[in-house]
Amino acid sequence: MMDRMPARDRIGFILVGLGVIAFALAPWIGGNYLVRFATSTCLFITMALSWNFIGGYARYPSFATAAFFGFGAYAGAIAQTRGLAMPGAWLFAGVLTAIFAAALGFVILRLRGHYFAVGSLAIVEILRLGASSWHGLTGGGSGLNVPILPGGPEFASRVFFYSMLALALFTFAAAIWVDRSSLGFGLRCIRQNESAASMLGIDVDRLKIIAFALSATFVGAGGAIYASWVSYIDPAESFQILLTIKVPVMVLLGGAGTLFGPLIGVLAFQILEERIWSNFLQIHSGVLGLVIVVLVFCLPGGLLAVPYRDMFRRLSFLRRKALP
Repeated sequence: MMDRMPARDRIGFILVGLGVIAFALAPWIGGNYLVRFATSTCLFITMALSWNFIGGYARYPSFATAAFFGFGAYAGAIAQTRGLAMPGAWLFAGVLTAIFAAALGFVILRLRGHYFAVGSLAIVEILRLGASSWHGLTGGGSGLNVPILPGGPEFASRVFFYSMLALALFTFAAAIWVDRSSLGFGLRCIRQNESAASMLGIDVDRLKIIAFALSATFVGAGGAIYASWVSYIDPAESFQILLTIKVPVMVLLGGAGTLFGPLIGVLAFQILEERIWSNFLQIHSGVLGLVIVVLVFCLPGGLLAVPYRDMFRRLSFLRRKALP
């Protein structure tokens, strides 16, 4: 199977495997800062891979990531406060977010381009206002306390890290399936020309709803894990507008509509953000935004579009020469 893959994909999967091993060792070789950084990175990987289903493969500019994240966070938190066990609450949040996204997609995916982008962004604000107003269920503006995991801070940090890592791996497995399935082929056709895809017999409405629901499922589960991790959520934190900007930027930075692009984009963005935060504490947001704009405009296809083809060709040539 590996022999049939292009050299670029083989190297990509090898690097992903090495990265998973390195991440899995983080709680044992690093302190609390490294574990928090790795946990946050796994969460952003889940979000970036999820956004890529609708924003990358189908090129529908969704800004609903924060809506799905907050919806999942509140669904998981409320389920736990009602007595559901933590893993069950996470699963419940993911399934409920998928159902919500499918119902929402049935309406909002009739819009295209800027209209869809504005409509998806409006969903974030609507849910934030709903969470702020529904005091009996969500705690309103005061927020909601989530049951704390017993066993101490170190044990809890490891549990939530490995849970986020497992979720990221599940999302990556779903991304592999989408990339190599008829669903991915159909979404690419929609990206090229939706009207022509419909004329060729592709059920574009069904594929878009599936992609939209997939983009919500793992994000909702990630929101539920995050709620358990921090033990407290409120509308402002759960429905951050900034989150709707950061996740697409991460995907665009790595390469939208590709399998490995979101992974590269998240790692590059996280490292870049940490370095800029430490060196430009007072103006880090402005400096980071300027750097991102320059990178996105200079690399419209993302870091994955940098011409590494010659390098891989040379590596393949050297390997053939080394064989007897």
